[in-house]
Amino acid sequence: MKLDQKAEILIKYFRENKSQRAISREMKISRTTVRKYIKEYEAKCEKIYELQEDVDGDKSEMSALINEMSSSPGYDTSTRKKIKLTTEIIEKIEDLLKQNEENKFLGRSKQLMKKIDMHEKLVDMGYDISYSTICNYIRENYETKEAFIRQEYDMGETVEFDWGDVKMTIAGKHVTVQMGLMTTACSPYHYAKLYHNQKMENFLDIHVQAFNDIGGVHKEVVYDNLKQAVRKFVGINEKEATEDLIKLSLYYGFKYRFCNVASGNEKGHVERGVEFVRRKVFSSRNDFDTLEQANEYLKNEVHKLNSKKRNWLKNNQSPIDVLKQEMPCLIPLKPSYDTSRRTEARVNKYSVINLDLNKYSVPDYLVGKFVDTKIYPERIEVYHKKIKVAEHKRSYQRHEWIIDINHYLDTLKKKPGALHSSAGRRQLSPELQTIYHEYYTCKARDFIELLELIKEKDLTDVVNAINELKKIKNELVTTANIKNIVCKAPREQYKPLGAEDLTIQNASIRQIEILNEMFNLKSSGGYKN
Repeated sequence: MKLDQKAEILIKYFRENKSQRAISREMKISRTTVRKYIKEYEAKCEKIYELQEDVDGDKSEMSALINEMSSSPGYDTSTRKKIKLTTEIIEKIEDLLKQNEENKFLGRSKQLMKKIDMHEKLVDMGYDISYSTICNYIRENYETKEAFIRQEYDMGETVEFDWGDVKMTIAGKHVTVQMGLMTTACSPYHYAKLYHNQKMENFLDIHVQAFNDIGGVHKEVVYDNLKQAVRKFVGINEKEATEDLIKLSLYYGFKYRFCNVASGNEKGHVERGVEFVRRKVFSSRNDFDTLEQANEYLKNEVHKLNSKKRNWLKNNQSPIDVLKQEMPCLIPLKPSYDTSRRTEARVNKYSVINLDLNKYSVPDYLVGKFVDTKIYPERIEVYHKKIKVAEHKRSYQRHEWIIDINHYLDTLKKKPGALHSSAGRRQLSPELQTIYHEYYTCKARDFIELLELIKEKDLTDVVNAINELKKIKNELVTTANIKNIVCKAPREQYKPLGAEDLTIQNASIRQIEILNEMFNLKSSGGYKN
């Protein structure tokens, strides 16, 4: 029975004076149902009149009666006997719930049974019970809706951090990259940057970049239980921070706080921020040539979002406006923290080290020795006895060899035949590749000398010297001739003679004249007395 049907029954009976039989026939509803609603309505009307005449009567009762008269028809199911949900089945459900509580207490939160698992177990035991019946029983007796407490934040107090996946196309390949996002709690100001993964060096870098972008440091940073921040759980709720996070917080002076497990709402600004920024920035464009290009696009789009006025902020301000007000409350900014991930590696017989499934070259005199590495998001630095011996652009591929041929010059002098097919020669710049193929294919030793010259001087000077020799004759392009041009001393410019220089010049000329006269006399027969 619907509300409009109930209203139609009452109008036909009280306003149109139709009989209950006629109403039942017209509406095709049983006469018993028609009679029920008419009698209920009459009874409630009488009660309302009685309460109206009683001056000291309970007004709330009258209000309840009025609501009942104008409400939809309902059915009282509270006294209905449960046929399937017997006492025995209830006891079994209680036992399964108790097992869940024990597992939760022992820290096995990922091994809890869901309602569907409980239903399957009961069916396996031979009980005839539906999944919905089990859900209704647990919902009515054990589940309560969570209440949330609105938070208010002071200026400069809290910033929140989280990672988010972004699917895009880079150089024609479909990839999933990680977007690190910092969101201030007071002003909803966002700072975002894309990375290849969530490793520690990227975790540290997003902090440093965000602090530099904001222009200061908030007093507290909030995280969920990501492994770059939480080293291990101590008990059920206590967490121990990673050493890198502790060092970062000590340097910048902020405190850190972790959310409870599965409680993303405790850092709701950044939780919503990840979805908001990802949707606003990458829903219309997600195809880029490089990750650097994608980051530049992200930077510009996030700046637009931060500059947009929000009607729910005080005085219709933008996040940038609120952040400017926060600035006096922030911890003063320090020089950028070293965000590298540091490891030790041993140089193998190919004079390379293994890092993240890739191989990077180091000078050949370090074969068999241990070196220290600093791994940054975009580069690799290698140190031996605290001296930097190599630097490479970081590769995010797998099983790649990143070779600098200059690291092998001493070895190549001893084994020049290894040059042609070496991985280092194949990774030379396009200019050097051209020079090698045109002039040095059969002159490995000369090319090694040329590489030493380039290391000492500059590739541009060498290319200019080759072009100068080519204008004369191609056969003149040799390492010796290139070295002569690149290393020749600049000629002194002619300077006009001054007065003192002229005096010396005149005296020199006079001496030469006297000598000439003497020789002339000698040749004519002797000296005059």
